[in-house]
Amino acid sequence: EVGSLLTIQVRRLSLGQRMRLELVAALLHKPRVLFLDEPTIGLDLIGQQKMRDFIYEYNKKNQATVLLSSHNMDNLVNLARRVIVIDDGRILFDGIFGELVERFAKEKVIKLFLAQEGDIKKIETIGTVKKLTFPEVILSVPRSTAAVAAAEILQNFPVNDLTIEEIPIEEVIRRVFKGGLAR
Repeated sequence: EVGSLLTIQVRRLSLGQRMRLELVAALLHKPRVLFLDEPTIGLDLIGQQKMRDFIYEYNKKNQATVLLSSHNMDNLVNLARRVIVIDDGRILFDGIFGELVERFAKEKVIKLFLAQEGDIKKIETIGTVKKLTFPEVILSVPRSTAAVAAAEILQNFPVNDLTIEEIPIEEVIRRVFKGGLAR
């Protein structure tokens, strides 16, 4: 997708176009270790996804180690197996992605849409209500009891839709920084 850019003067390229060409230049010699600093900066949503897909495929195909620094949490969620969170030179967390979530997200979010109004005050006994605006209800429940809580909701309330979700990764990372727990 960069062939048409090769004849354009660098100063006339957008940031996203320069990012794509810089990645091509970095990969010319098929490095076994790839250092990428904010690889999706300057890219639109489609470009960001294409860049993530490309990095993922490059890693898979070439068995390369990819060291990625990013403020874009989608990059973390979609590309990282191991995560190192650093604050002012101090390592706050070093481990696999799943461990990061397990350690700093002790709860899950249940989002549901009720089919009809009723005694929805009873739902407060199941979890911490984050939003209660009929028909939408958002609850926070302990990670260990999320499935039981969802089953209880489905048994006792007329539900059109229910999902169990992780808390947003931005919140998980915020908790790492707030806790400042070194490992």
